Amino acid sequence: MQKTSKVTVKGQVLIPGDIRKRHHIDPGTEVRFVEYGNVVCIVPVVADPVAAAWGMLPSGPSLAEELLEERNRDKARE
Repeated sequence: MQKTSKVTVKGQVLIPGDIRKRHHIDPGTEVRFVEYGNVVCIVPVVADPVAAAWGMLPSGPSLAEELLEERNRDKARE
């Protein structure tokens, strides 16, 4: 998705409404500006980053468990 907005004389930028809603950026939400070379990202600051990240990884067997099972199958073939 690509959206544009102009910077005001005061340095303010309007974040499009659909992006604010999707990322829960409400009035008073603190945001962080992160630079990656020539790219500037706006990231909402969360009080508890661990709680905010909860559920981001897929459920099911971990990659470590899958690797262990694969190694056991290889070992059984030897």
